Amino acid sequence: MSKRELKKYLIELNKEQLEEQIISLYDKFLPVKTYYDFVFNPKEEVLLRESKLKISNEFFPVKTTGKRSKPKMRRSVAQKHIKQFLLLGVDPFITADLMLYTIEIALAFSAENKNRLESFYKSIFNSYEQAVRFVIANGMVAAFEKRIIAIHNEILVQKWKNQAQFNAIIELFERENN
Repeated sequence: MSKRELKKYLIELNKEQLEEQIISLYDKFLPVKTYYDFVFNPKEEVLLRESKLKISNEFFPVKTTGKRSKPKMRRSVAQKHIKQFLLLGVDPFITADLMLYTIEIALAFSAENKNRLESFYKSIFNSYEQAVRFVIANGMVAAFEKRIIAIHNEILVQKWKNQAQFNAIIELFERENN
């Protein structure tokens, strides 16, 4: 069904039928419920805190039942939260904060654990590029300049294999900053 056909269908419904449809969508589909819950009660700081906790748990898992869990280091968990922030229309400053936090927690993990796969470096680079481009696109360069540069400097200190790629992104960032 196209958007035009949907509009035509919705115009034909009376107010009561339209309300029933929306309530049905709310009950059946978690993304619809999440959207309306956020729209009517946007607790962005709570959402940010919960997301940061889940992301940090990917790298520094909380001990459960006396056993230490192994870090999973899945970028996909962070990407899921970032995507949700973008879909919900969370304030760009909060979204950028989450994007950079993801990289910072990965760097903290990297400093303690030298045995990493090539995919780890590539994944964090992709996150960094996404974050820098998001900050530039939303005109928030001044607000996040220190964190972006600090991340780049830490990459150099840790002597990451793909630091040339990070250098290219920081050059783009510096051009936009001038």
